[in-house]
Amino acid sequence: MVEEAIHQFDGEQKAIMLYLYNWLTKEFGLFPKLKFKIPFYYKKSWICYTNPLKNGGVELAFTRGNELSKTHTILNTKNRKQIKGVEIKKLKNMPFNQIYFALQEAILLDETVSYKRK
Repeated sequence: MVEEAIHQFDGEQKAIMLYLYNWLTKEFGLFPKLKFKIPFYYKKSWICYTNPLKNGGVELAFTRGNELSKTHTILNTKNRKQIKGVEIKKLKNMPFNQIYFALQEAILLDETVSYKRK
């Protein structure tokens, strides 16, 4: 279902979303679920989602971004209170290491601190 939704996109957006889908599910063991017509990724609760942008890029957004440490300078709030994300315009320019560490922290947060709806 999630893969089918990703295949509806074209070009670089599709490549980025497929890469993130495979990386998040295989490397990190996250479970994909289609919600609001976009892919969300879960462990105990939601960790992140991939949001296709009108400019052709993809935002990898962390649903509990406000709870992550301030060391992840690639993450932007875009004036949101809870969510922080990184915009990826080209797969070859993806800040792989920074995203990797942000994902590790987000997963650790999910495993150790229960998500409380606000």
